[in-house]
Amino acid sequence: MSFICGLPILECVYCLGCTRWAWKKCLYTAGYESENWGLATAEEFEPIPRICRTILAVYEDDIRNPQWAPEGGYGINPDWIVLRKDYGDNRGWVTPYMIYLDHDRSEIILAVSGLNLAKESDYLVLLDNKLGQTEFHGGYVHNGLLKAADWVFDAEWEVLRKLIAEHPTYMLTFIGHSLGAGVVALLTMIALHNRDKLGIQRDRVKCYAIAPARCMSLNLAVRYADVINSIVLQVG
Repeated sequence: MSFICGLPILECVYCLGCTRWAWKKCLYTAGYESENWGLATAEEFEPIPRICRTILAVYEDDIRNPQWAPEGGYGINPDWIVLRKDYGDNRGWVTPYMIYLDHDRSEIILAVSGLNLAKESDYLVLLDNKLGQTEFHGGYVHNGLLKAADWVFDAEWEVLRKLIAEHPTYMLTFIGHSLGAGVVALLTMIALHNRDKLGIQRDRVKCYAIAPARCMSLNLAVRYADVINSIVLQVG
């Protein structure tokens, strides 16, 4: 009898749980998490428009003859592009990216583009996630994005090391948008754990992740907060 009487209570708990899940999935936005944060200062926000233009340049097939340049152009010198790799080069492991030497600002930039809605490989990267199972130095990360970041590091660490040695005062800056932002966030952590291999100090590494996918546990986000900047534009 007691079991039968308890059924309505269990049903209520179940319904409340489903309602909360639906609210989280359909109505909840990241803005709720940051609604009490302070606004970025003008100095903090200053590099963001430039960084966004640099990421957009990765989408161009020929940067010297751009098809989608914003007003005022991308603000980069085509002669300073060290390399650019597209989907064919990356064999589906990661979205297109480029390495760019910004001599005006003394930066070695690795920029990764975002999700391409027409590319099945991008969805495979995002869906390759073993929630709470992929460990990274005391925390947890997105499995597919970690594999993409590992692929980029393995492919380019020697190029980066050479550029760092040739320009010992330059910052090493990782930038990306959306899926690419998740990749560069994890790529930054990999680079920091391989600083001896790259020949660079922690205070010369910086990351700007524009609208990133959720890719790491909170303890890792806090641990790398001095290096990784997550940029989410909030209107309200």
